[in-house]
Amino acid sequence: MAIPNGSHKDGATVYVVDDDDGMRRALSLLLSTVGFATQSYARPSEFLANLKPDEPGCLVLDIRMPEMSGLELQQQLNRIGCMLPIIFITGHGDVPMAVQAMKAGAFEFIQKPFREQDLLDQINHALRHDAESRLNVARRTEVLRRLDTLTPRERQVMDMVVDGGANKVIAIDLGLSERTVEIHRAKVMEKMGARSVAHLVKLHMTLAE
Repeated sequence: MAIPNGSHKDGATVYVVDDDDGMRRALSLLLSTVGFATQSYARPSEFLANLKPDEPGCLVLDIRMPEMSGLELQQQLNRIGCMLPIIFITGHGDVPMAVQAMKAGAFEFIQKPFREQDLLDQINHALRHDAESRLNVARRTEVLRRLDTLTPRERQVMDMVVDGGANKVIAIDLGLSERTVEIHRAKVMEKMGARSVAHLVKLHMTLAE
């Protein structure tokens, strides 16, 4: 069963998955004491059953568990595209495990026993990272939505404007009048929500990230 504790910090939840009852409860108490909203699970399957990938947070995950190891859970989360930062904790950690976890995208790897403040610092860092990542994804999604409103010709004009093309040059290259290019360009700026060419270039670069 999940043990919800604490109050939300920017709507983020710290998930704790650890089959050690004592460690799990101690972590939940620590996190709730400093004001984090927490959910703790003894088994990865319980965590997966209650997971809402679109909600912000991070995962504090034990690496050795009987049902499914932390690394196996990490692999499953990667497969479903879950972007929660993972902080691995273990009392039996070794270098190969740490390397494997970090290569698969783990945020941090902490070996027991650890200082409570060290864990809290890493959780704060992980939550900031998660917030930034979700903001970037939201921005990119919005840019793609706006991009879909452009006609094929407007898309052509936008690409050429972003490459630094002047209206006269774009008109010659596309076989259009300069006035027509101006109209297309104005529509591009309006639909993309761009305040200037520099802003349009920045929006365009978002798609390449």
